[in-house]
Amino acid sequence: MDVIEQEIRLSFRYPVHFTRGAFASSNPILRDLLTPPAPDARARALVVVDSGVDAAHPSLRQAIAGYFAAHQATLALAGPVVVLPGGEQVKNDRAHLDVLLDAVHAAALCRHSYLVAVGGGALLDVAGFAAATAHRGIRLVRVPTTVLAQDDSAVGVKNGINAFGKKNYLGTFAAPFAVVNDFAFLSTLSDRDWRGGLSEAVKAGLIRDAAFFDFLETHAAALRSRDAEAMEQVVRRSAALHLQHIATCGDPFELGSSRPLDFGHWAAHRLEQLTEHRMRHGEAVAVGIALDSTYSWLAGHLPEASWRRIINLIGALGLAVYAPLLGDTLQAPDAERSVLRGLAEFQEHLGGRLTIMMLEDIGRPFDVHDIRTDLMLRSIETLQRLDAKGVSRTAQKAS
Repeated sequence: MDVIEQEIRLSFRYPVHFTRGAFASSNPILRDLLTPPAPDARARALVVVDSGVDAAHPSLRQAIAGYFAAHQATLALAGPVVVLPGGEQVKNDRAHLDVLLDAVHAAALCRHSYLVAVGGGALLDVAGFAAATAHRGIRLVRVPTTVLAQDDSAVGVKNGINAFGKKNYLGTFAAPFAVVNDFAFLSTLSDRDWRGGLSEAVKAGLIRDAAFFDFLETHAAALRSRDAEAMEQVVRRSAALHLQHIATCGDPFELGSSRPLDFGHWAAHRLEQLTEHRMRHGEAVAVGIALDSTYSWLAGHLPEASWRRIINLIGALGLAVYAPLLGDTLQAPDAERSVLRGLAEFQEHLGGRLTIMMLEDIGRPFDVHDIRTDLMLRSIETLQRLDAKGVSRTAQKAS
């Protein structure tokens, strides 16, 4: 056999900044990040903004223009600020991606130019997909504006849009050039979005850091009541845990069959899909975490005391552990709208052997490759009974 085998090793490095007022002219972070391609040139950037952020911050576009004007010696806006819808609607309609790609093309961005994306996780996913595919990769700077994006999705390497009724069916693995977490944007979030992002922090504690889970328990009341200082600590620690996992666990681009950072997500993605995304991602993740934690307990892996701590924390943060659609699954486990069909979709998305993360204890995850339908249905029944007793029902209206 005549064969040449070549190994290519790539190293990725990107900073995650924590700040306030990223577009204040006195804040040097963006100025220093957007480096010109040559000593006598200016760094060219196109900015795309989430429409919800644009509405909540009416002076934002003016501030962006002012920032580039204040630093015009080294920075240049390559075109008008692009405003796209936020939330899953921007990922469900490819026309929004085309609008952004048209703007990138019209601005004549190159691989040494920048796309600066300001918004929630869905908008950042679309911007990341556009940046990764235009010229096979232009530099992406994420400025996440929600708890969920700042503590989880924006610091990772995944981008994508929804297609064929499936979440993130089209996408790329591409590291950002940089992430700028601006805490000031969190102040205008709705209570629903403030709480929703905390589910990913709970997940990070469960699979990476029991001490962080303890911190969330201790500060649950403060977090629910919108204590900014407590939230900033949570965002920073959760982001750090996600980054550590991506960098140190050997599979940042998900070439294998295990996906620890998606603990609880097989059910969450299915719930989002079945509710046509009326149920927000963070809300669905909270239910998914509760479901898989309950399964872990009923299967004899997770101590009951630890299970109760998990359920109680989710409720204390103002999130639900149950959604009515789970009750539909109890009535017809094999039906088209059964949540259990999310297991097959989860396996298809990653490929290989079905691999679902469960818990031996808080901070001690492990993988299973078979899910017992009867035990999963018992888990749903358990959560249904808890819901009937009044455990937080934040997700009820969405489902």
